[in-house]
Amino acid sequence: MNRSTVATLAPFVRAQTGTLVTALALSLAGAAGTLAQPMVARSVLTAIQTARPVWHLVILLVGLIAIGAVLGGARSYLLHRAGARMVLATRRSLVDHILRLPVAEFDRRRTGDLLSRAGTDTATLHGALTSGLVDIVGGAVITIGAAIMMAWLDPVMFGFTAVAFAGLFAGFFTTRRVRDASREVQERLGEMTSAIDRAISAVRTIKASRAEAREAAVVGDHAERAYDAGLRLARLNAQMGPMINAAVQLGLLLVIGVGGFRVASGTMRVGDLVAFALFLYLLMAPVAQTLRAYVELQSGLGAVQRVEEILALPTEASTDRPAVSRAAPVAPAIQFDGVTFAYPGGAPALRDVSFTVAYGTQTALVGPSGAGKSTALALIERFYDVASGRVLVAGRDVRDQPRDELRAHLGYVEQDAPVLAGTIRDNLLLAAPEVDDDRLMAVLGTVRLTHLVERSPLGLDTHVGEGGILLSGGERQRLAIARTLIAAPPVLLLDEPTSNLDAVNERALRDAIAAVSRRHTLVIVAHRLSTVMHADQIVVLDQGQISGIGSHGELFTANPLYRELATQQLLTA
Repeated sequence: MNRSTVATLAPFVRAQTGTLVTALALSLAGAAGTLAQPMVARSVLTAIQTARPVWHLVILLVGLIAIGAVLGGARSYLLHRAGARMVLATRRSLVDHILRLPVAEFDRRRTGDLLSRAGTDTATLHGALTSGLVDIVGGAVITIGAAIMMAWLDPVMFGFTAVAFAGLFAGFFTTRRVRDASREVQERLGEMTSAIDRAISAVRTIKASRAEAREAAVVGDHAERAYDAGLRLARLNAQMGPMINAAVQLGLLLVIGVGGFRVASGTMRVGDLVAFALFLYLLMAPVAQTLRAYVELQSGLGAVQRVEEILALPTEASTDRPAVSRAAPVAPAIQFDGVTFAYPGGAPALRDVSFTVAYGTQTALVGPSGAGKSTALALIERFYDVASGRVLVAGRDVRDQPRDELRAHLGYVEQDAPVLAGTIRDNLLLAAPEVDDDRLMAVLGTVRLTHLVERSPLGLDTHVGEGGILLSGGERQRLAIARTLIAAPPVLLLDEPTSNLDAVNERALRDAIAAVSRRHTLVIVAHRLSTVMHADQIVVLDQGQISGIGSHGELFTANPLYRELATQQLLTA
C-alpha cells in the first residue's frame, strides 16, 4: 500500500474546514500578538531610559498577553470540538463500511483487529487532524516571525543563534520514522484486542477447560509485543527533547555571552538585547511545538493508513450488477442450475448442483457434515458468488439483483442462531423497526415464545444477556426464527434449527416450523431427519454433490446414504 501523506487527510478534514480555518485564524492572530510583545517590551525599556511615559505601553503589553490567552483558549476549544466531530464522523463511516463488507472479508480478518481500527485508530486521528495540522502552521508562523525580527534587530547575534538551532532541524528526519513505528503500535494493539475478544467470547469454554492461565499468557504475549512497539515509538519521540534542550541552552549562552559583549562595547543597546532574548524565548516553544505536532501528525498518518485499508475495500453493493428483471411469469422460489463453488484456497464445496424449490413447499437439505448444505444457503443469500452455474431466486439470477432487494425476499436463521445483547424487543425489531407490539406478540405466539414475555414484569423489554445467554438453546433458536418472521419474507432459510436441542425443545421448534410452513416457503438444513421427514422434498448432499432427491419414503427405499442416515437415527420408511 502507498504511504499516506498529508493529502490523504483531506477527506477527514473537509467536513470541519470552517472550524479549522477559524482555529487557524485565531492561531495566526495569537502568533501576531505574541510576536508584538518583545517589541513593546523593547519600547518600554527605551521609554524608561529616555524618561518618557510608559503606562500606555505597559497597558498595551498586558492587553496583548490577555488577548493571547483568550485567543488560545478559544482555539483550543474549537480544535477539540473539530477533532471530536471528525472522530465521530470517521467512526460512523468506518463502522457503516465494515458492516457492508462481503462476508468473505470477515472470513479473512479477525474481529478484534476491526474493533481496534474503529476504536483506537480513529482516536489517534484526533490529534493529527486538529492540533497536528494547526500547530504546525501556527508554530511555523511564530518561528519564522521571530527569526525575521531577530535578524532585523541584530544580524550578528542572529547568525550565532541560527548555528545553535541548526542541529535542531535534524529532528525532522527522525520524525519521519515515527509513522512506521506508530503503524506498528496500532497493528500490535489490534492483535492484542483480537486475542482479548477471542478469550472473552469463549470464556465459559476456557473456564471449563481450566485454561485461564494459558489464555492469559497468550493475551499477555500480545500485550508484550504492543509494549515493545510502544517503547520503539517512545524512543523516537524521546529524541526530540534532548535536541530541543541542547539547542535552547546553547542559544541562551550565546545570547548572554555575545550580547553582553556587544552591549559593553556599545554596538548593541540594552533594549535590543532584551527584545532579542524575548524573541529567542518565543522561538523555543514554537519550535518544540512544531516538532511535537509533526510527530503527532506522523502518528496520525500511521492510523490513517489502517483506516484507509478498510475504507478502500469494496462493499457488497459496489460489486452488484445493474438490476435486471427477467423473472418468468410463474418462476420457482429457488433454483440451483449446475452450481459449483469453492471457498478461497479450498476444494469445491459444491459441484454441479441442480435442484428446484417451488413456492409454498418445504425442502430439506440433508447429508453428512461437510457435504455443502450450509454453503448452499450462503449462496442463496449471496454471501458468496458461485464459480460456475447459477442460483436463481424468484426466477432471477441472484447476481442480477441488488443484495438489499434479494435479502428482503429471504429470511435467514443461522446455525448458531445469534441473539444480540439487549432486550427481546431489540432482537425482534432488527429487520423491521416499525412493527408494533401486537405484531411482535403474534409472532412470539407462532414460535411458542410468549412465556418469555409473560414471566417477566418487563415484558418485551426483558433482557436476554450477552449473546442470549439468559435464554435456553431452544429459546434462542425460536427467537431467531421469530426475528426473521417479523419481516415477513416469502422464503425462509433455516440452518440446523434443531442443533443441540433436547427432545422437548426440538418438539416445540418442530411445531413452530410446522406453523410457519403454512405461510412461507422453507429450505431447511438438518442433521436430525425427524425434523424434516415430512418435507415435500429432501435433497441429499454428499461431498458437495447431489446423491438423491425425493420424499422420505422414496429416498429410504432408493438411496443407500439416506437410508444409512435414517437407520442411524432409528427412523423407518
